[in-house]
Amino acid sequence: MIRALIYLLLLAALAFGLAWFADRPGELSINWLSYQIDVPLFWVAVASIIGIGLMLFVFNFFGRVLSGPSRLRRHMKRRRIARGYTALRKGIFAVGAGDEATAARYAIEARRALPKEPLTELLRAQSAQLSGDRRTAQRIFEAMADHAETRLLGLRGLFLEASREGQMEAARQFASRAMTLNPALPWPVHALFDMQCRSRNWQGALETLSVARNNRHLDRRTLDRRRAVLLTAQAQDLEPTDASRAAELAMEAHRIAPDFVPAAVIAGRIMAGQGNAYKAARVLARTWQYTPHPDLALGYAYARPGDSPRDRLGRIKSLIVLTPDHPEARVALASAAVDAREWEEAREALQPLLAKNPTARVCALMARIEGGEKRDAGRVREWLARAVRAPRDAAWIADGVASAEWQPISPVTGALDAFEWRVPPDQSKLGQSDALFEEVSALGIELEAVARKLSDASPGRGDAPASTPGEPLTITVTAE
Repeated sequence: MIRALIYLLLLAALAFGLAWFADRPGELSINWLSYQIDVPLFWVAVASIIGIGLMLFVFNFFGRVLSGPSRLRRHMKRRRIARGYTALRKGIFAVGAGDEATAARYAIEARRALPKEPLTELLRAQSAQLSGDRRTAQRIFEAMADHAETRLLGLRGLFLEASREGQMEAARQFASRAMTLNPALPWPVHALFDMQCRSRNWQGALETLSVARNNRHLDRRTLDRRRAVLLTAQAQDLEPTDASRAAELAMEAHRIAPDFVPAAVIAGRIMAGQGNAYKAARVLARTWQYTPHPDLALGYAYARPGDSPRDRLGRIKSLIVLTPDHPEARVALASAAVDAREWEEAREALQPLLAKNPTARVCALMARIEGGEKRDAGRVREWLARAVRAPRDAAWIADGVASAEWQPISPVTGALDAFEWRVPPDQSKLGQSDALFEEVSALGIELEAVARKLSDASPGRGDAPASTPGEPLTITVTAE
């Protein structure tokens, strides 16, 4: 539109100029040698315009003739580039569709047309991967890693190839190089962090997590949770050899994530062992408010070494005031009451749980109460049988694997913070004897000791006198 308007303006200016000359007549005289030529000025102007036009046409014609070869070369180059990018586009589509033969054909065509294009090398590498030619793909990625423009792309390709072949140390080095070159790139940071966690390199994982924090690869909540887990893992490893340092790490994790049970348990256990019962109880009680857990109750009860069972019962009562109606609070109170031989208090604590399909742990506690208070072997057997069929209690579970203790990584995938405190899947298809071992033994009940006590307490046996009045029937329970 603008070009047409300019063209019309030029024509109007030309017409106006010719009209101006026509309205103002005059002559142009030329004396040359013995000749004199008188020409009207209007025709001089017209001839000048025509002459200029002819000169431009001649110059343009000869210019095109002389520049023909170079223009032909440029045209052929444009066609080759267009053909190359078309081959690249179709080749990438073929790789995405899994068409090995088509991808290889277009990779060759793209390489002929665009030998210096980085995308061509990428298509060749992906085509080689699709055909299973790992050596060629690795060689191409190595060449890409040697050039500044494609270095990160080559390192990522080498990382993926090393990961597929199980060469984890090589993969770790490629990810580390990529993170050093560009820490704002998410994939090397996440990949290096996962590998460091799987190899239990907690300090290296903490450093990588700091890089993720500085470059905002994760949200604040996720960063704090992962840092707390890593610090707890360090404390767990250091606890047998350097309890003081382990306590510092566990307390730092507790400050970051006060609801994280393993950190509070480790910190409370170490501080109690060091004689700092008050601080240990405060840490355990704070986490109990967020997440009531049996390990917290156990640590709180034994925070002061040397306490009698009645003293421990009193401590548990002060703890469960924070969450009086939680099932874990009732189980903790009942366990402490059984140890203190306060049978009625133990029954009263468990009573609300008995009406709601009690779990195996509750049934085992009832067996202890019946055996300790009334020496009733039949009731003990009944409660133990119910424990076998009862819903299972919560445990630390990750990827289908149950563990008695928390672990920082999954034993299956190596993922960090995979263990959750939840009810394991139902195993109702186990046989009765297998179920008895799986359920009751998991509760810490020593089955042989239980059977011996029940046999000794049963009347009518000539070779084993019944228990005398006042002698309680005890069931040995080991605290896991």
